[in-house]
Amino acid sequence: MEYQEVVKNARTCIGPYCKACNICNGAVCKNTMPGPGAKGIGELAMRNYRKWQEVCINMDTICEQKKVSTEIELFGKRFHDPFFAGPIGAVKLHYGEKYTDQEYNELLLSGCAKSGIAAFTGDGIDSSVMIEAAAAIGKLGGLGIPTVKPWDMGTIREKMELVKKSGAFAVAMDIDAAGLPFLRNMNPPAGSKSVEELKEIVKIAEIPFILKGIMTPVGAQKAIEAGVQGIVVSNHGGRVLDQCPATAEVLPSIVKVVNGQIKVFVDGGIRTGIDVFKALAMGADAALIARPFVTAVYGGGEEGVQLYAEKISAELKDTMSMCGAFSLNEITEEMLWLNESFL
Repeated sequence: MEYQEVVKNARTCIGPYCKACNICNGAVCKNTMPGPGAKGIGELAMRNYRKWQEVCINMDTICEQKKVSTEIELFGKRFHDPFFAGPIGAVKLHYGEKYTDQEYNELLLSGCAKSGIAAFTGDGIDSSVMIEAAAAIGKLGGLGIPTVKPWDMGTIREKMELVKKSGAFAVAMDIDAAGLPFLRNMNPPAGSKSVEELKEIVKIAEIPFILKGIMTPVGAQKAIEAGVQGIVVSNHGGRVLDQCPATAEVLPSIVKVVNGQIKVFVDGGIRTGIDVFKALAMGADAALIARPFVTAVYGGGEEGVQLYAEKISAELKDTMSMCGAFSLNEITEEMLWLNESFL
């Protein structure tokens, strides 16, 4: 199977909101919620994508020819590539009836594991979403990162027990999910968390804790104060607050204030290995890609996931070799060119 066949297959079963577009830039799905679209006018998902495209690459092939390595170590685990599948929950609500969350997570996690990377799994109003995600991670010996929503503390404690039983090597919380329309006024309640509350959650976790939804240097400083081991620069794909900046626009300032104290991931409109390269050159340790992995699962199951991961990996390696970077630590900001419209 070729990757384009995966995309074509997905169009037959992923509806009605997602169209499995050749270019997943948020334009067609716009403000469809439920569905994959962004909040409000739907501009932010498109801005996320567009701003990565505005960053250009400085090619330099006057260098010794060597084998390219994209291997990375995170939280004691070695991975083939510096990108991961982002968390998606309630797939039937957003992407159609083909898969339950359990079926989706099992295919995604297994496909990622066979590709030498890992997947973040989602959470939802239905408690079974986290239960099934944790069970799927457990089957792979803990090779996955469950993502817990910012519920009340009692619910978080219950979810963390599931995480521990799964043997997961790390856990995440999408703190920005406090702004999801379908989580408001729900039971269990979800909402923002203070630094003190986050300190308690980090303590409860007992494994590396990644806070997703950081969009300012001040937010990054608060996360560090709370004791997290990693952050994800993310505006939740534009799904929680309209008219924010794109993640590519804020990433450099956040990396600067973090200054290597914790790991920095980034998501939002990253669609190719070239985009991953740009994120690394801006200082991120790794990237997350969410919506395209959904298309990969719906269009090709486990094989679809592997084909997409192979595509991103090949694009990243090609970009690195054309810029004279043969390992991830050789990628530098000097390999990027930012035009005036980006700045």
